[in-house]
Amino acid sequence: LRDTVRNIEAMKIDMVIVRHRSAGVPLFLTKCIDASVINAGDGMHEHPTQALLDMMTLREKYGKLDGLKVAIIGDISHSRVAGSNMRGLRTMGAEVMVCGPQTMMPREIETFGVGVCHSVDEALGWADALNVLRIQLERQDAGLFPSLREYHNEYGITRRRLEKAGRDLTVMHPGPINRGVEPESDLADSEFSVILDQVTN
Repeated sequence: LRDTVRNIEAMKIDMVIVRHRSAGVPLFLTKCIDASVINAGDGMHEHPTQALLDMMTLREKYGKLDGLKVAIIGDISHSRVAGSNMRGLRTMGAEVMVCGPQTMMPREIETFGVGVCHSVDEALGWADALNVLRIQLERQDAGLFPSLREYHNEYGITRRRLEKAGRDLTVMHPGPINRGVEPESDLADSEFSVILDQVTN
């Protein structure tokens, strides 16, 4: 990797945008080359470019981030999107709450400066916007929840739940979506969704 990026740098580039399956690769590259390094996702560590797109989408929708309440719902411990969004949103003045099964929360979640709950209805009653995360089956051990159906029953975002919350909530998802698991299938295409706006940004 070091040789590859040094060869690319010899082409007089100004920056490297890297996405890698191993955590820490972007930081490693900053020590190998003089060009700027942009992290486009590294393992389960971070995904700051997705967080920037998410924040831009929210800013377009609400006109600001300061004071906005964002609930991140789902597989928090295996999501690189969650960590980057928690840091980015808080830096921009938003309030953040995470919601999901205890088995999908990082052990040290209390140190992140975010609210924590395990009830989707509580999160929906609090939030202005929801960022619904994909279950990272490829990154987790078995047995974190009984079944996909059970997960959807407890943590899936449905039109019924949104209507029960009685608020004009915005639904986001970094993709790819597991339709019928995280969001109810038709919800992804509904007036609540800004998922395609995230892609456009």
